[in-house]
Amino acid sequence: MKYGTGRSEVEVNVATESALFQAVEARFAQGDGFALATLNLDHLTKLPVDDDFAQAYRAHDLVVADGRPVVWLSRLANQQLELMPGSDLVIPLSRLAARMKMPVALVGSSDAALAGAKAALEGLIPNLDIVLAHSPAYGFDPHGSDAANICDMLNASGARLCFIALGAPKQELFAAFAKDRCAATGFASIGAGLDFLSGDQVRAPKIMRALALEWLWRALQSPKRMIPRYAKCFAILPGLTLDAWRQR
Repeated sequence: MKYGTGRSEVEVNVATESALFQAVEARFAQGDGFALATLNLDHLTKLPVDDDFAQAYRAHDLVVADGRPVVWLSRLANQQLELMPGSDLVIPLSRLAARMKMPVALVGSSDAALAGAKAALEGLIPNLDIVLAHSPAYGFDPHGSDAANICDMLNASGARLCFIALGAPKQELFAAFAKDRCAATGFASIGAGLDFLSGDQVRAPKIMRALALEWLWRALQSPKRMIPRYAKCFAILPGLTLDAWRQR
């Protein structure tokens, strides 16, 4: 399904989790890299006002639906997308990487969070090979020399899957920058996924996620940061709803 219009238009091109893992497994087997983005309403507020972000999104090979509103809009358009939050993909993608003996890298967040996430993943998946854990300095430029240095580190490490936890738009900008420089590496932008694993952030309880109230949990945890973000998200819903109806 397509979301937005003009240069900011984005298409979710992987509808189901099984299709996603088939695509990733095929790319691992063929030695091909990829960039995976998880589309949510926050991204859809940024795309029309950030040309670099929109261009980076268009460079992604795999785009899935992250966020229930994105899924609900697809149903309004008579299309069926499965919900695939980036945070929920970290463990199953790591299991796939371990099964196929694909080394893994962790980029983003903080040194402490990466250490905690690494320990958690290795505890859950004993044969997982995490070859790099790197937290960029504050003010990281996803197109700059530090980004190029990380690409060199990834190539030297032999990582075939890189989880990027920098938040939008930096993680998607870095994935688009790095995918051509690390041709055999798959980049998955997973937001707070590593922070949840490490315990640096506490995810909403399962009952709240099941009731589509994770947004409320996050707003209560960090109101100054999250309430303005969600206000922007709610503001674009009427237009997105009309666009979805037109795609029926």
